[in-house]
Amino acid sequence: MALVGYARVSSVSQNLDIQLSKLSECDKIFQEKISGSIDTRQELNQCLDYLREGDTLMVTRLCRLARSTLHLCKIAKLLEDKNVSLNVIDQNINTSDATGRLLFNMLGAIGQFENEIRSERQSEGIQSAKKKGVAFGRKKILDQMDIENLKYLRLNKNMTIKELQIKYRLSKTSVYRYLKED
Repeated sequence: MALVGYARVSSVSQNLDIQLSKLSECDKIFQEKISGSIDTRQELNQCLDYLREGDTLMVTRLCRLARSTLHLCKIAKLLEDKNVSLNVIDQNINTSDATGRLLFNMLGAIGQFENEIRSERQSEGIQSAKKKGVAFGRKKILDQMDIENLKYLRLNKNMTIKELQIKYRLSKTSVYRYLKED
């Protein structure tokens, strides 16, 4: 029966030290710096594959493990099928008993609710700002004359996308975006 830890932060600039110190009693720790919303978190997948019957997966908080209730339920089902317990340190959850499993499911649902509320507020804020004329996104690099010239070179002079990228110092995506503009 091994204690296996999983630590995650959302970006490279964040630090794992606090989580790692809380997981110091673990026999093995998987760690990564990647957004929780990313579908393929390699270290989490390796951690889940590594777990064996009787092991305990340790995390500091549920939000480090999953971003949605659905994802959390999938992980919980996988752990249950493997006969692996989950211990969430900061929220004092241990799924080896009925009370821990109940708390685990309740906090997962509350976490999902918080994410959805935050997303709704953010969307409302963006819509409000757009109505006030706030411009989003990066400022265009090319002015209207450059855009017309870029289109002319592509359509009439058969200049390749790569050549346009080099000439205007743009990414491939930006070249295509300018070519699509009316």
